[in-house]
Amino acid sequence: MGVRELETLRDIVLGANLARAVCRIGELGIADLFPREGSAPVAALATASGSHEEALYRTLRYLAAHGIFAEDPAAPRSFHLTPLAEALRRDGEHSFAAAVRVFEVAWAALDCFPHTLATGANALEAAVGRPLFEYLAAHPEIAMIFDAAMTSFHDPETPAMLTAYGFDGVRHVVDVGGGNGSMLLAVLGKHPELTGTVFDLDHVAVRTRQAVAAAGMTERCDVVAGDAFRAVPDHGDCYVLRHVLHDWADEPSAAILRNCRAAMGAGDRLLVVEAVVPEGNGPSVAKDWDITMMLYTGGRERTEAEYRALLAAAGLRIERVVPTESMVSVIEARPS
Repeated sequence: MGVRELETLRDIVLGANLARAVCRIGELGIADLFPREGSAPVAALATASGSHEEALYRTLRYLAAHGIFAEDPAAPRSFHLTPLAEALRRDGEHSFAAAVRVFEVAWAALDCFPHTLATGANALEAAVGRPLFEYLAAHPEIAMIFDAAMTSFHDPETPAMLTAYGFDGVRHVVDVGGGNGSMLLAVLGKHPELTGTVFDLDHVAVRTRQAVAAAGMTERCDVVAGDAFRAVPDHGDCYVLRHVLHDWADEPSAAILRNCRAAMGAGDRLLVVEAVVPEGNGPSVAKDWDITMMLYTGGRERTEAEYRALLAAAGLRIERVVPTESMVSVIEARPS
């Protein structure tokens, strides 16, 4: 092992500090305290956020070295926003603030990584005493942040998906586990001939109805509350599972797929929108997310071969896998 390898490992380990600093600054709402233009003195930021001035200065200086904020050379101990820091504003377009806030809540799970490696059980459940979605149902204030975080993480995939996949021949889309409905609303916005249904748990559906109404889509999009482990609405001809199966191990994923298959007619289709893990040793966002799912939900990202086997066990066959310019592919399946 040479010096370069040691330096690489050093940077990886110290990267934990960077991730935690970003999340903490996001939770404190520091970016929201800046004026739209110009700089802000650390003293004022510390007072407004209830932070220790010197500790905040050193943290912002550290983040500035990574392109998040920048110290003003004309005004020492003052900083201004950079594009990366702008993304931490809660009121910004395409804000990433909710994503860093939800990870600030979830940091405790990383302390349970040894538990996952020893048992295979997910770390978050060990940390908080219940599975993720039960935890969210019991903490609606965090559930709202979680909804917004999923939008932050996954909304950039939506235009890529809509560009790659045309929904030709579809009449009614059922978005199973559709969360706040952002993906389906985008689909309906691009395809005015379509109608749709967002299907999710009771406590999610309450928030989804509000989002659909705010988008002016109530005449074209209904919201149905229910549990995909029990049954799925049967009035669609296109069923979508986006970032649903990766939440679960194979057995519960197969249960969801079997219920989708039971709802589908012979000519209907199922779209699984997920990151597909590539073969080989190369870097992959899908491999990054795979560890995230292992720790926080007990789920997993899968290879194409694993998806073929999973879908086949539920009576579905893959017709094609459509890559997109984002991390996800659209896996189109039909009844066997």
